[in-house]
Amino acid sequence: MDISQHIDGLNSPQAARRRHAAEQLALAPDAAAAVSLVRACGDVDEQVREWAVAALEQMGVPDDADAVALAELLAAEQGDVRYWAATLLGRLGEQASPAVGLLCRTLDTDQAPAVRQRAAWALGRMGRVAVPARESLTRAAAGGDVRLARLAKEALQNLDGA
Repeated sequence: MDISQHIDGLNSPQAARRRHAAEQLALAPDAAAAVSLVRACGDVDEQVREWAVAALEQMGVPDDADAVALAELLAAEQGDVRYWAATLLGRLGEQASPAVGLLCRTLDTDQAPAVRQRAAWALGRMGRVAVPARESLTRAAAGGDVRLARLAKEALQNLDGA
């Protein structure tokens, strides 16, 4: 089976087919499936979600062309989808520059602490292209979430040192 069949499988109305596709992608992660796997993190089936996360944990850097689609997923209803969208944008580094504004919004307003932390981490991986995030990162660095503050401070250092 090629990657496109697995991606199609993730979109199947049949949970068993989605599970199988996610499992196969976890066994052989492919960056071409990055956006579909992030979406699968919000699947109603727990096993699909678990296999999707397993695949994403092993996957390297997604395709540059996926930056916009991943940025759009920062607005998803499910926290795991937002978390993994931010994670993959961070892995893209400078190539995720179109997402800086949406990552700032996520950092400023997301209700899930882990998602806000991941947004700060992602911005820190982008170097100088994330300079527009300085204000949001400064606010996060001064906040009460210790982990978020640390990640925001590291990101601010990366903005200056890149």
